[in-house]
Amino acid sequence: MTGYPRQVLPSAHTHGYNGTAMPMAGGGELALDVKRINDHVSVSGQIQPQDIATLKSLGFTTIVNNRPDGESPDQPASAEIEAAAKAAGLAYHAIPLGREGVSPDLVAQTKAALEGSEGPVFCFCRSGTRSTTLWALSQAGDRPAGEIIAEAAEAGYDMSHLAGYLGQG
Repeated sequence: MTGYPRQVLPSAHTHGYNGTAMPMAGGGELALDVKRINDHVSVSGQIQPQDIATLKSLGFTTIVNNRPDGESPDQPASAEIEAAAKAAGLAYHAIPLGREGVSPDLVAQTKAALEGSEGPVFCFCRSGTRSTTLWALSQAGDRPAGEIIAEAAEAGYDMSHLAGYLGQG
């Protein structure tokens, strides 16, 4: 795969959230702002190691971390989240998307993680935008671009700028 945009992704503030919190079993809402893209993939901003148990209880089987270590001083290390995920019996993939931007390798890793999952996948970064971008590009050529863009939009992420790339595959 070639021709993916190499860019520093803008903050989520330019993409508008729908503000929907995910309901928890037994009532209440998850403190995380989890955005359901479809039955297989959801995204959010940064999580903490202690969030893993809740994510497991919501049915997620795989965690994908799209945030490079060291972006923020209050951000837990990938290794901390990985240890919590593995202790909970969840699969964990670190696929950080940083300043160097999107690459065909990141897209291929994302596709492999999604296709290899035994159930719903939870992806996170600082805001969910990079996770949504990698998910969208991983679907290119397998699904219509309009469908990919619509699912992302329903979750609150505008991926229309990727339309030309999503038609490739």
